[in-house]
Amino acid sequence: MISNRIYSGKVALITGSSRGIGHALALILASGGASVVINCKTNTELADKTCAEVEEAGGQAIAVTADVEQPADIDRLFDAAREAYGRLDFFVCNAAATSFKPIMELRQHHLDRSYAMNVRSFVLGAQRAVPLMADGGRIVALSSYGSARAYPTYANLGTGKAAIEAWVRYMAAEFAPRGINVNGVSGGIIASDSSDYFYNVAGMAPLSSVLAKIPKQRAGTVEEVAETVAFLLSPASEYITGQTVVVDGGLSITAPPFPEDLRPPLAPDA
Repeated sequence: MISNRIYSGKVALITGSSRGIGHALALILASGGASVVINCKTNTELADKTCAEVEEAGGQAIAVTADVEQPADIDRLFDAAREAYGRLDFFVCNAAATSFKPIMELRQHHLDRSYAMNVRSFVLGAQRAVPLMADGGRIVALSSYGSARAYPTYANLGTGKAAIEAWVRYMAAEFAPRGINVNGVSGGIIASDSSDYFYNVAGMAPLSSVLAKIPKQRAGTVEEVAETVAFLLSPASEYITGQTVVVDGGLSITAPPFPEDLRPPLAPDA
């Protein structure tokens, strides 16, 4: 784990940080001495619990309930960060939501809500974060392998993640003179509430059959993704900007025929 108080005195705002990757990242940053703005949409009890865990890990925290699908709530979230700490060093756009449906079943409200939640919130959040980073800073957005690979029911979110990665590149170029690095982290199949939900969509392929096709043959952990984000927030990544780092166990580099589909002599005899 990246630690040794390298984030001492730093202030981070992480959307969707009461659980999953955001929660894991908050604890990593806290162990390095950071103050963290914990954000949730509705579950204040879970956000307060995360704050307590952050403080136990060695950091400081405040919890802010805000629905980043709503521009007014984004303003309120960043206002709370400014009032509590006076500035930001890190903005991590982690919160995400969508509808998992075939393209022909998507309706306008599905498209509008997915855009607002995943893409617009990142852009508006960055616009609010940058003025609070007078001494430079880091922005990281969470993406997924659906940004570059097409698979059933993921179009509404995958296209949004692709847009996020494009925004990362544009922001990196524009914000570099301000001393602000902007990067993305693209996760594969990560053991989390989100993947549990996706693989329980009616008719979806069994998770076990998909994991078998990943070179690492397992799901990733939220901690593994969070550690990658933490690296991009650390001094060690100073010369990295405009990139999307892939954390997927090799999922996105493979293609059929898969090893399990081979026959002798390429495959061992059963």
